[in-house]
Amino acid sequence: MKIVIPKERRAHERRVAATPDTVKKLIALGFDVAIEKDAGIASRISNESYQDAGASISDDLAGLLGTADIVLKVQRPLLAGEGEINELALIKRGALLIAMLSPYAEPAAIQQYADAGITTMTLEFVPRITRAQSMDVLSSQSNLAGYRAVLEAVNVYDRAMPMMMTAAGTIAPARVMVLGAGVAGLQAIATAKRLGAIVSATDVRAASKEQVESLGGKFVMVESDEVKNAETAGGYAKEMSDDYKRRQAELVAETLKKQDIAICTALIPGRKAPTLINDEMVHSMRPGSVIVDLAAEQGGNCTLTKPGEIIEVNGVTIIGLFNIPSRLSADASALYAKNVLNFLTPMMNAEKQFNVNWQDDIIAATVLTRDGAITHPNFKPASAA
Repeated sequence: MKIVIPKERRAHERRVAATPDTVKKLIALGFDVAIEKDAGIASRISNESYQDAGASISDDLAGLLGTADIVLKVQRPLLAGEGEINELALIKRGALLIAMLSPYAEPAAIQQYADAGITTMTLEFVPRITRAQSMDVLSSQSNLAGYRAVLEAVNVYDRAMPMMMTAAGTIAPARVMVLGAGVAGLQAIATAKRLGAIVSATDVRAASKEQVESLGGKFVMVESDEVKNAETAGGYAKEMSDDYKRRQAELVAETLKKQDIAICTALIPGRKAPTLINDEMVHSMRPGSVIVDLAAEQGGNCTLTKPGEIIEVNGVTIIGLFNIPSRLSADASALYAKNVLNFLTPMMNAEKQFNVNWQDDIIAATVLTRDGAITHPNFKPASAA
């Protein structure tokens, strides 16, 4: 079985789907591994490092994808009209594509995968169950995003983060509020605390309170019976009622007035990002304050966020950068590649034969297309559902 790792060609993407360490382990499992030349350069991985690990290197993308049994990518392949190369057209029929395919953001692409005759597995759909924790790409990448979000804020914040007592006077610590206490939010809390800030956080899930407080943050939440059912079986936040949103917005508005930095991390799978900070709240913040919106690519948690840009509104800097994990490409690639390795390992048996158990809960949850058809129940055409 030949695995091919091509270079990522989408804008703002610097990660790669394999590292020399995972290449060695894939080869030990029985795979042949081929890497497109310079695929790892943006993640500080040289071609020579891959070769030393046992992979072959080629600059012939068509040749690589045309002979690949399995294609490992970070983001979905380029389609016709999306770039200079139609990557999907180069993948041979019958191949298996494993990547973060963003099916909710690009549902039209799923039919193209089916028409191309390739089997696709989207890693965002790995279920949040115990035996799949080591395969959870959303957690590994969100963890880095939460850390980097604080650094992005500090980079433009023109004051010190910790309290400093000097002969010339005392500098008050920065106040940071984290909106959304999932994986990214919890890491943002921990990072801001390490830098000496006073941290508060909010989330619709009551279970988040203990986690926030264990990291030294103050939990801010509207008390309501609705929060008892605010979490999906997969551990994600549900969308709340309009009344709850109104009350939560009022609480957030009052808290934000006293904050220096706000880190927005709230996402709902398959939905536009919920609005947490509106225009009025931004204008209520002190000049010099900073908002980092990790949900910018899904519409933003802040109404004034401009995706892909850093702007200033009424003295408040709003950071809406794309693909924050990719700004830590070396570590993000290392974690992502390990997630992929752990996902693939159960598919190779003791005799080094590739054998996929299509009934396995993890596999079944991630398969989008197979045998020329869309198989995932969330995306099947109405006539086939």
